[in-house]
Amino acid sequence: MSQVEIVRLEQRLNSLFKRVGELDADPELQAHWARYLCILVSGYLETAVREVYGGYAERTSSLRVARFVLQRLDGVQNANMERILQTAGAFDEQWRDQLKDITEGDLKDAVDSIVNNRNQIAHGRDTGISYSVVHDYYQRVTKVVRLLQEQCGPE
Repeated sequence: MSQVEIVRLEQRLNSLFKRVGELDADPELQAHWARYLCILVSGYLETAVREVYGGYAERTSSLRVARFVLQRLDGVQNANMERILQTAGAFDEQWRDQLKDITEGDLKDAVDSIVNNRNQIAHGRDTGISYSVVHDYYQRVTKVVRLLQEQCGPE
């Protein structure tokens, strides 16, 4: 497993955020784009968690252990901060504690808000989320992904 997928998703999201930000669209259209982007950011986060920890398992474990870890990571959905912390703690309790300390506040709020809004959107509820808020959350979510990558070491 490689982190190429993370880079690909980031490039796609960066490009889409740029295009949507340049649109001179009415507020309703902007709201639709915001919901779509929120779902994509949530998917990016889930993929990043699987790729980072899966890559770590492949680099540091036997094939059997890595296969087991990858199968467990496939079950990581709705990757809110608590689930990410649980995953980190399954590898190393110190990772969990460090990550919890670093992400407390804005980073945790962004991750949890993206996941919560994604679930609300998926169930047909109105979230009132705006393009600028999703963009801000995305910036913070990428910081969390970088923290995960730093903890798990170079590829």
